Amino acid sequence: MKKLNTRGFILIGMLSAVSYVLMLLNFPIPPFPSFLMVDFSDVPALIAAIILGPAAGILVELLKNVLDYVMTGSDTGVPIGHFANFMAGISFILPVYFVYNRIQSKKGMLSGLVTGTVVMAVLMSVLNYFVILPAYKYFMNFELPTTIIVTGILPFNILKGILIGAVFALLFTRMHVWLNKQFAFKRA
Repeated sequence: MKKLNTRGFILIGMLSAVSYVLMLLNFPIPPFPSFLMVDFSDVPALIAAIILGPAAGILVELLKNVLDYVMTGSDTGVPIGHFANFMAGISFILPVYFVYNRIQSKKGMLSGLVTGTVVMAVLMSVLNYFVILPAYKYFMNFELPTTIIVTGILPFNILKGILIGAVFALLFTRMHVWLNKQFAFKRA
């Protein structure tokens, strides 16, 4: 990432705040377990990554989750859900950024969104199996069957990626000229 100036830090702060507000507007999708919620808070992080680089996108994801943890807390006292949200966010935005960085076109963005969705779904399934669900069991004495990963978490993350990708694609078609100018400015 190029050295950030004041404009970059202000943009990261603003996108983090927007991302936090979007995180509060979460909703469940009925066939999935109620603790799996969809929100569109990864869209501002994706914009930050495209404009300022991958570290900026990661920083927006981090600040969003820290803000939410400070404001709402956690059922366990340990931010397991916030960690899961952070990992899901970065596993989605980083592949999108790297594919779009290589193929800077609408087709490249679509390929990046598909790649990001697949990476997020697979990585979150693995993390849930080995880290997140065992952490819930340890801290909350709350055990979920491991079959929920195949029947709930994997399809949920695919659907979440499709929804976030669709919202971002709609924004991208309107903003792609501006984003490309910002992207060119970042590379200069």
